[in-house]
Amino acid sequence: MVPLRLAPEPPEALQTPRFLLLYALATAGGAIAYVPFLTILLPMQLTAMVGEKDVTWLAYATFAGAIAASLANIGFGWASDRAGTRQPWIAAGLITSCALLLAFSAVESAGAAIALLVTWQFALNMLLAPLAAWAGDCVPDEQKGVLGGLLALAPAAGAAAGVLITIPGFASPEARLWLVAGLVTIFVLPVLLVGRPQPFPHLMQDEPQSEAFTRPRGSIGRMWLARLLVQISEAALFAFLYFWLRSIDPGMTDARVAQVFGAILLGAVPLALAAGRWADRQGRPFVPLAITAAGVTLGLMIMAVAPSLALALIGYVVFGLNASIFLSLHTAQTFRVLPRANHRGRDLAFFNLTNTGPSLAIPWLALALVPGFGFPGLLLALALCGLVATMLLLGLARAV
Repeated sequence: MVPLRLAPEPPEALQTPRFLLLYALATAGGAIAYVPFLTILLPMQLTAMVGEKDVTWLAYATFAGAIAASLANIGFGWASDRAGTRQPWIAAGLITSCALLLAFSAVESAGAAIALLVTWQFALNMLLAPLAAWAGDCVPDEQKGVLGGLLALAPAAGAAAGVLITIPGFASPEARLWLVAGLVTIFVLPVLLVGRPQPFPHLMQDEPQSEAFTRPRGSIGRMWLARLLVQISEAALFAFLYFWLRSIDPGMTDARVAQVFGAILLGAVPLALAAGRWADRQGRPFVPLAITAAGVTLGLMIMAVAPSLALALIGYVVFGLNASIFLSLHTAQTFRVLPRANHRGRDLAFFNLTNTGPSLAIPWLALALVPGFGFPGLLLALALCGLVATMLLLGLARAV
């Protein structure tokens, strides 16, 4: 393996705190755009349209939306690479996706809702793909840990928006769509108007880290596979958490599950920031990833053998905190291993397939394991995924 060497750069080589914060808020705006809509508003609208067939139609919508999002993310990442600029694509995606979101209030059939969903996913990824790649254009390696910590704000903001729009009597169904669109605009627009990032020409060159960073052999594959394995666990728990907890304690309510989930996302933000700052200061970008992947594995093992609700929740907290920190830091550190700046948007989009792919595979994994082995069997299989991810990342961490 080629040795990895990180050399600190002078303070003037750092990106401005204003841009980092505004960029993190814009990323949070992207999460606000899809989390409350896909998890709450769309299912509610389908239920109102088709009644008891809502689960079937939601499955169709989820599958079609995931395919559209994957294709659009790659396409618009590539397009922004070719154009040599990100901001116009982000602005166009913001306007178009918000307009299409508001159009859902006029949809009257499930088929039309799915067609509009696919179109909306293309528009939303016109925003998300260039926005994700923009960080690689202007955030140096010495700040990628802090950037990763700030990105932990995104899932927390998405969850908070979901809580806000479901407050009883707070807003009508149509007003909820306007509220989501307004929040997305408020979060994303500032970075476009006043972000003004400091330019880093060397980041726009292929292999820009030549003097400070040498990519270990196989680092791209290791990072991609490690994220995929952790995302499989995250997607499985996101889909089946409520059912697993109910299998331990039939009195478990969805409100309590939501409270635990929200607390974990909020608690992950300061921990991710601390881990990111440590990685930057020590020049050890992959160590926090290996540690949190191990934490994911430990949490899943506790969950698999938990005889009581209290221990099950402890296991889930261990899992959830480590998974949230891992995913936010991994997003930023991925830029270290992408070799070609002129293909950054496209290559990052291929990495992002690890976000949508598990959602398509998890139902089949659950059907294969849960009927015969119960939820402990599924959780142990997921713990094995976490263990493999840990071993992959330990190899990168040792190269530092």
